[in-house]
Amino acid sequence: MLGLMQKKQLLISSILTHAAAHHGEQEIVSNTIEGGMHRYTYADAEKRIMQLANALVRLGVKLGDRVGTLAWNGYRHFEIYYATSGIGSICHTINPRLFPEQVAYIVNHAADQYIFIDLNLYPLVEALGAHLKTVKGVVVMTDKAHMPDTAKLSATIPVHCYETLIADEPETIAWPDFDENTASSLCYTSGTTGNPKGVLYSHRSTLLHAYATHMTDSSPLGAADCVLPVVPMFHVNAWGVPYSALMSGTKIVFPGIQMDGGSLTKMMNDEKVTCSLGVPTIWLGLLQHLRESGQRLETVKRFLIGGAACPLAIIEGFGKEYDISVVHGWGMTELSPVGTINAPKAGMEKMSADEKYRHQLKQGRALFGYEMKVIDDDGNALPHDGKSFGRLMSRGYWVVSEYFNDDENPDGILDDDNWFDTGDVATIDERGYMQITDRTKDVIKSGGEWIGSIDLENVALSHPAVAQAAVIGIPHPKWDERPLLIVVKKPGAEVTREDLLSFYDGKIAKWMVPDDVAFVDEIPLGATGKILKTKLREQFADYKLPTA
Repeated sequence: MLGLMQKKQLLISSILTHAAAHHGEQEIVSNTIEGGMHRYTYADAEKRIMQLANALVRLGVKLGDRVGTLAWNGYRHFEIYYATSGIGSICHTINPRLFPEQVAYIVNHAADQYIFIDLNLYPLVEALGAHLKTVKGVVVMTDKAHMPDTAKLSATIPVHCYETLIADEPETIAWPDFDENTASSLCYTSGTTGNPKGVLYSHRSTLLHAYATHMTDSSPLGAADCVLPVVPMFHVNAWGVPYSALMSGTKIVFPGIQMDGGSLTKMMNDEKVTCSLGVPTIWLGLLQHLRESGQRLETVKRFLIGGAACPLAIIEGFGKEYDISVVHGWGMTELSPVGTINAPKAGMEKMSADEKYRHQLKQGRALFGYEMKVIDDDGNALPHDGKSFGRLMSRGYWVVSEYFNDDENPDGILDDDNWFDTGDVATIDERGYMQITDRTKDVIKSGGEWIGSIDLENVALSHPAVAQAAVIGIPHPKWDERPLLIVVKKPGAEVTREDLLSFYDGKIAKWMVPDDVAFVDEIPLGATGKILKTKLREQFADYKLPTA
C-alpha cells in the first residue's frame, strides 16, 4: 500500500520559488570584479534568474545540455546556478585555477554548449578558443561598459555580454516539471588518478544534501544568519551554500576575489557575518591578520572548515583568542561534498577546553543520509575503537554511483554492496567520530607499520615558528619509508631542525617522529588550497635521509 501524499518532485527551482516568496526582502551582497559592492534582494534575484533562464532557452539550451562557468563567488554566478538547473540543463562549474590544458580537457569532456566567464578570466577563454570543440558561445559576466575587446575570440566563437543578453527577457518563467533524478550540476575532481573525473549531481541528491547540512549538528543556517562562503562556487557547489542558504532565508555575502585577511575582516564586520566556510589555508591567513592588526570579528560565531585537515593551531587560535567556534567537517566532490561534521554529543560537556579542541581535530560524525565504514586490505570491516585504521568507504543519498562519461573504470567504481572507496585512510571511534589519518597514496609505510602524515603535520603547525608544514615518505634502506618534515617558517621566525624534532617529544610515539626536516620558501598548493604532495615527492625524489 502506498501513502496518500502529494507527489512533488524535489527540484532546485522550488528552492528559489520558496526563497523569493517567503524571504523576498533578504539580501545577497557581492564584492564585484569590476569594483564596489553589489546588493539586491532574493526577489530581485528571482527576476534576473528568470530573465537568464529565458535567454538560455532563446540560445537553444535544452534539457541535459551542459553550461560551463569560469567564475568566482558573485551574484551573476549565483544566478547561473538556478537558471540552468531550473530549465533542466546542467551547471558545470570549472576551476579557473587549473592549467589551461586541464580547462580545455574538462570543457571538451563535458561537451559544454556555452561558457560563462568572469571579466578578469576572459583572457583564459580567449587563449583556449580554438581548442573548445563543443562551445557555441561565450558570455562575459559583466555589463556593456566593462566589456573587453572580443574581436579575436569572436572570429571563431560568438561572444555575448551578460547584461545585454538578459536585458530584454521577461522576468517570469513557468519552471518546467521533470524527474527529480534529472542531472542538475557537474563538478570535476582532481583528487583521483589520471584525468579529472566528472561527478554529476541530481536535483534529488542536491536537495537532500542541502537539507542534511541544515541540521543543528551540521552547519545550520537560519533567517537571522549571514553567511560568507569563502569556499569557491566552482568547488563542489560552494559546499551547497547557494542552496541551503536560500532554503532558510539567510543573507549571503559573496567575496569575489578578495580573500586576504584584511578584506575578509572588513566584509565580515561591515555585513555582520555570523558564519563562514572555507579551507584551512584561508583561515590561517585570516588568523594571522587578526593577530597582527589587533582587529576582531565582531559578529562571527562559527567557521566550518573542510577541504583538508584542520590544524589544532586554527581551532585553538579562533576558539581561545576570538571565541569563534571552529567546526571541522569532511567530504569530497564524490559526496556532494559533505559527509561528516564534528558536532559534540551529550556527555562530552565535561571535557576540558583542551580536550575539546583536540577532539575537534576529528572530521566528525556521519550526517543522516550518509554511511561510512573502514576496512582492511581484505575487505573486512574494522571495529570502531579509534585505533584500527583502514580504507574509508562511503555510500548514501548523495554519493556518486559512477563518473560522467568514464572510460577508465569499465567495471565501475562501487563494490558489490555499492560502497565507494574514498581513497582516504581513517579510524572511527566508539562515539562514531571519524578521523582521516591520510590519503591512501600519502600514507607512510615504515617497517610494516603505517604512519599518517596528518598527525605529524598538526604537531609541527602548533609550533609558534611554523607557517606551513607537510610530511612525505622518503625511501629508507631498512624501514622502507621514513617521514620527512617540510616546513615554511613564519616571517622573521627562527627555528632549527633540532628544535622541531624535539618538539614532538611526548606528543606522538617516538618511532613516528620524522627523521629529518627540510626548510623551504613555499609549499606547493593545488587549485583548491590543498598541499600538492605529488609535487613535493618530485621535488625531494633524490633526498637522502641522515638515517639512511
